[in-house]
Amino acid sequence: MGRIVTSVTVGNIIEAGREIRCDALVDTGAYCLTLPAAWKARLGLQVEIFGPVRIQIDAFDAIAGEVLFLEMAPEDGLYEPLIGYITLEQSRLVVDMVGHRLVRLPHVDLKPVRRVA
Repeated sequence: MGRIVTSVTVGNIIEAGREIRCDALVDTGAYCLTLPAAWKARLGLQVEIFGPVRIQIDAFDAIAGEVLFLEMAPEDGLYEPLIGYITLEQSRLVVDMVGHRLVRLPHVDLKPVRRVA
């Protein structure tokens, strides 16, 4: 599978105007939106896991989610934030394996699973 990198905007819900816009790697092995710890102060945050924050992936609808800050070493001066599966599910986005892109999940099936004995 190829790499899917997309734009993401993260904003502090409590303090308007504090936001970060960056490109992030879609990583279905990561659990949530993961940003470098060096960016915490830009959002006005002090803790390692914080929520809710406003998260908008590309041009899709914004959601309220959480962000995890980890110590990261920049490669060639750039960090590589990650968009994990929980953030994708909350945004109702799925990975199109053929088109190597994110697409909106048209509906969520909430029917109970019937088990056969």
